[in-house]
Amino acid sequence: MKIKLVAAALVAGLATAACSAAGTASEPAPAATASAGAATAAAGATAGKVSANTADESRIAAALKAAGVDNPERWAEEVVEYRPYAADDADLTSLRQNLAKYNPGEDTVNKIVSALTP
Repeated sequence: MKIKLVAAALVAGLATAACSAAGTASEPAPAATASAGAATAAAGATAGKVSANTADESRIAAALKAAGVDNPERWAEEVVEYRPYAADDADLTSLRQNLAKYNPGEDTVNKIVSALTP
């Protein structure tokens, strides 16, 4: 029974490969598309972070919006107001302390910090 299932899977795989080969050379195979998508998503997660010290307010707001922060423009303004941040403070402790004055909630502060680098 297992041999029949393996044989059927092999035939299905070969048929799929043959169909893909019939397409144009510029169309990637489905597995290649999935791999490229995963790589793009991983790169986007890293690339989505912006510098709290050097990014302008609009870039910070865009990063906060992408991180799911409510009212990102307001929080971007606060991030810029409390500059500079220590380069060795990866957790942005001073920013967390300053934001706490506004009682945004731990979830909001975590989202803000997740979008930023010092």
